[in-house]
Amino acid sequence: MSLTQALATAVSGLRVNQAGMSLVAANVANADTPGYVKKTAVQITTAAGSLGVGVRVAAVNRELDQYVQRQLRVETSGAAYATLRSQFYDRMQTVYGVPGSDSALETLYNSFTTSLQALTTSPDSESTRTAVISAAQVLTQQLGSMSNDIQALRSDAELGLSDSVTKANEAMLRIAAINQQLGASGASDGTTAVLQDQRDAYIDQLTNLMDIRVVPTDNNQVNVFTTSGIQLVGTRASHLEFDAQGTMTPSAEWTDDPATRTVGTITLSASSGGTVDLIASKAFRSGKIASYIEMRDELLPQAQAQLDAVAGALARSLSDKNVASTAAPASVLPQAGFDLDVSGLLAGNTINLNYTTSTGQTHKMSLIRVDQAGALPLSNDVTPDPTDEVIGIDFSAGMASVLSQLNTAFGASGMQFTNPAGNTLRALDDGASNLVNINSLSATVTETSLTGGTPALPFFTDANASFSGAITSAGKQITGLAGRLTINEALLADPSRLVVYQTSPLTDAGDATRPNFIYNRLTKDALSFSPETGIGTKSVPFGGSLPSFMRQVISQQGDASEAAGNLKAGQDVVLTSLQQRFNDGASVNVDEEMAHLLNLQTAYAANARVLTTIRDMLDTLMRM
Repeated sequence: MSLTQALATAVSGLRVNQAGMSLVAANVANADTPGYVKKTAVQITTAAGSLGVGVRVAAVNRELDQYVQRQLRVETSGAAYATLRSQFYDRMQTVYGVPGSDSALETLYNSFTTSLQALTTSPDSESTRTAVISAAQVLTQQLGSMSNDIQALRSDAELGLSDSVTKANEAMLRIAAINQQLGASGASDGTTAVLQDQRDAYIDQLTNLMDIRVVPTDNNQVNVFTTSGIQLVGTRASHLEFDAQGTMTPSAEWTDDPATRTVGTITLSASSGGTVDLIASKAFRSGKIASYIEMRDELLPQAQAQLDAVAGALARSLSDKNVASTAAPASVLPQAGFDLDVSGLLAGNTINLNYTTSTGQTHKMSLIRVDQAGALPLSNDVTPDPTDEVIGIDFSAGMASVLSQLNTAFGASGMQFTNPAGNTLRALDDGASNLVNINSLSATVTETSLTGGTPALPFFTDANASFSGAITSAGKQITGLAGRLTINEALLADPSRLVVYQTSPLTDAGDATRPNFIYNRLTKDALSFSPETGIGTKSVPFGGSLPSFMRQVISQQGDASEAAGNLKAGQDVVLTSLQQRFNDGASVNVDEEMAHLLNLQTAYAANARVLTTIRDMLDTLMRM
């Protein structure tokens, strides 16, 4: 080896050692910096012909396990989803109150029924009547407060989505910008490694918000996709838009129809052009955004539906009454059927028709009054009964129109509907042909008077209007009822109507008929509840007393909160374990770096010694 070659070799060694010491210094300085990954130099031999003449740093590597990193990102997204969900459930528990506490819904309901029980034994006591009214007012106020709190939680979810979209856009822009820098440089030096650390930090921010998949490409660049396959970032970033809709109400809901949607949705504008609704395409499966969407559009609306079901049961269990039919007169023979007075029918009330065909098949029909043609047709799901068939009948155009709709709907069966007089609806079979036989005809109507002659009464109202379960083109009357439920103003003005149910003859002040009716309906009688509440199913809806339904609601919320907490705890354990595995390979060990620094210093000293020797040899040659 010539002296020139030896000199070049020693100088290259010094340069590599200096680069190595710079990396050690950077590693030690950033040992506690979040997201910093340990760097190491990749050395290769430089050669001239077959003779090795030096060494150089070919690249700077980041010491990390990419498989563990991928898994860590998956679990980070899952942990963010579970944590946010658990936080919302904890807040919901405060809405329902601690079981047994004075402000808990069940406690207030029990106070109300206890006052009713006292009224059954002392119906003529003015103080007892007043106590019933007071307890009912506290109950309705609590239902209203709980409804407002649930909508406040939905508003928080809506705001959370807006904030998450802003953060996601910022992270995607940063990732795209770093991709462009890396693509332009094409190097694999220390600057490249630092940029990759920065890009990973933004990818981690995005992972916290949504579930993503990162695909490496050329020149140290990456493409980022949702796990459903929609590209978010390449060398250019897509853009997310969230159209917040303002104040949240019980009727506000997400639909895939922009004309009917009343909450915000997330739209992606791709860098290559085109847009897609990410909520409609179910692009979010984990992360904070998925949790916000689930709470806003599913779990919190279900909680609202449960409160509305309680409010609806309070109102209709006391105001609904059955109207029986009478047998059609002999003058219609050979046909047979029933006459039914439908004068008291309100929107949402039901005509109950039962008939049998010649094949022996029995049909249970629920003919529901609507006053808007735009609300039709009705689905079978509008009643909790899985065995009935629902037909909506528009009453807004009068009896002639009602008859036309009924005869059109049942004409093929052989039944015939007429209006013999006034508001009487007559349903007749097909006579001697016996293709169809009508078994029964009745109506369930809403009592609107406090002195209608029956124990039924409009104790509770929908913001001082009758609650009959009406269905309109805008939705169902029961939606949000918990926030509007009030005590009948006429009852507040005259609590004696808790006992007096008719004025001619006047009900005796000590008559316990109505108090017993109210108490039994609210504590013992079986009611049916919609599966939209999450209690029961479509095929087997929940049926039971109102107190039993409330216990089911409270139990379900408690179980769901506990399950959410358990999911969070499990995700935390997995995330911590993966984070530790990742850190074991990627984090800086200061002791190891110091040991490496000593080796570099020794190598540096050796190369410096070679340089000194070459200098002395060259000096000797020059003196010769």
